[in-house]
Amino acid sequence: MPYGDPNFGVLITCRCKQAEKERRRYEELERLSNLAPLRDKTFATFDRTVPGVQRAFARAYEYAQNPQGWLVLFGGYGCGKTHLAAAIANEALDRHTPVLFTVVPDLLDHLRSTFGPNSETAYDERFELVRDVPLLILDDLGTENTTPWAREKLYQIMNHRYNYALPTVITSNRDPKDIDPRILSRMYDTAICRERIIIEAGDYRRLSLEQRYHSRRRRGDSSRARTQE
Repeated sequence: MPYGDPNFGVLITCRCKQAEKERRRYEELERLSNLAPLRDKTFATFDRTVPGVQRAFARAYEYAQNPQGWLVLFGGYGCGKTHLAAAIANEALDRHTPVLFTVVPDLLDHLRSTFGPNSETAYDERFELVRDVPLLILDDLGTENTTPWAREKLYQIMNHRYNYALPTVITSNRDPKDIDPRILSRMYDTAICRERIIIEAGDYRRLSLEQRYHSRRRRGDSSRARTQE
């Protein structure tokens, strides 16, 4: 850096080292997300004909195109929450947007694992990665082991993302009153979370399977009728 340059004397990270750091960060997010088994969970494969899921689908699709603020999806087991959350994550991957998709208990396990003697990642490094990721998707909030440590770490992550308005998707099958009130108050702040969607649907997977079965039967009956004509 020549004398007189505004950056003279300022320590600047080499661009190649910065690029390598970003590459490792992206790979770590992919590894922690483990989205390979869920790569088929896209908006195209989501069955919108199941009663009660249309509004959630529309809002999740809209959010995936431009992730801003928080999106919260409440609903019972099997109502399609995880499919929609994974679809948002897969959309981000396709756009090369750094994203972390994780079930909340797994997230806490990932943090705890850094304390092990064989861990190659320091706790602070992983915590910062989770806290600051451009898009964080937390599946099954409320199913985690509610130890004081777990509650505090989760609150620290959520509070940081709330303060900096970082895009965050949350799914939960729990009654809101069972969620840490400190986190719940942030989920209910309309300044950052414009909408909380309650998916009032039955078991999406079972209903979707039944509908596909009956649809195939109807197509088969129609085909046989045309043949008989």
